[in-house]
Amino acid sequence: MPDYKEMYLKLFRATEKAMRILEDAQLECEELYISAPETKITLLESPEGSDTASDTPR
Repeated sequence: MPDYKEMYLKLFRATEKAMRILEDAQLECEELYISAPETKITLLESPEGSDTASDTPR
């Protein structure tokens, strides 16, 4: 007869380990995002004589 308790505990421990790995990766990525230098945004001029609203296909 299979040892269901042992099977359950093995699966539970593996699930907890996987959740910790994912949480650690998420925290690391959040820290990388927070500590990254701010991105400089540059607005480009539209070509003369073009209306951006009319250039957009509908």
